[in-house]
Amino acid sequence: MRTLVLGGTRFLSREIARQARDRGHEVVCAARGQAGDPPQGVEFVRVDRAQDGGLSPLDGSFDLVIDVARQPSMVRRAVAELAGRAGHWTLISSCSVYAETHEANQVLHEPLAPGADESAPENYGPAKVTCEQIAGDAALIVRAGLIVGPEDGSDRFTYWVDRLARGGPVLAPGSPDDLVQLIDVRDVAAWTLDAAEKGLAGPYDVMSSPFTRGEMLAGIAEGLSVRPELVWADQAFLTEHKVAPWMGPRSLPLWLPLPEYAGFMARDVSATLDAGLRIRPVADTARDTLAWLRDSGHQVTKSGLTAEEEAELLRLLT
Repeated sequence: MRTLVLGGTRFLSREIARQARDRGHEVVCAARGQAGDPPQGVEFVRVDRAQDGGLSPLDGSFDLVIDVARQPSMVRRAVAELAGRAGHWTLISSCSVYAETHEANQVLHEPLAPGADESAPENYGPAKVTCEQIAGDAALIVRAGLIVGPEDGSDRFTYWVDRLARGGPVLAPGSPDDLVQLIDVRDVAAWTLDAAEKGLAGPYDVMSSPFTRGEMLAGIAEGLSVRPELVWADQAFLTEHKVAPWMGPRSLPLWLPLPEYAGFMARDVSATLDAGLRIRPVADTARDTLAWLRDSGHQVTKSGLTAEEEAELLRLLT
């Protein structure tokens, strides 16, 4: 099976290329080559998808095409330039296509308006809706949730692995009963390839079933063999002291204000589980993420609190 990964040099697309190689696929990765290196043992073709004809260096046809692009212009060019040469098409999309966050329904954003900035963070959801429409009804649409695990540089889940590994009192956001959803990058890759090989089409929400933040932190602790001292801070305290939600500087990752985001990590994924999705324990993801942190020397700086910020907030709570 000849598989084209449009990307293949960073995080999820790299993991998909790695697993496809290990399954015996003939793997071709097509990218600019600026984000990193593809896995060993695959063919790399340097392309520039920002230009018309940018995929012209690709030769032959492909049984599977897997695209991770977020810009509609890039997906549109790929569909046009590979017409007649692509078998099954997969688009890695996002649960950010859903317009409403207060409940877990299926209402989508309107497609990105013509002329809007494709790369603007606030346009991410509408841009992915447009990408899905361009890929078409015959494509497999992987609406991924929060993707975590080794090589994740966003520092959302990684912050908690690093923080619990350091020990001492840990400031935990909201309530231990708040719901979270996430998925190990290796599980996304495995299910995507399984589904593409079977020829599945249409949208699937690809993430774990909802579980609690308390269970998440307990799973991380189990994977790291630590017994953390958790100090819970409610939403009013975090808001008053300007702790940001979700990600970024001075944040507590994976915390989201309620009830505004009550549905954001409460999605029903039974259809995807029925289609074969397998979710590994959080403990396994945490253990492997810590090993990657130590081996790579990655510094957790993109999301979370600094040690000084956390210490000051803990002092205010006691």
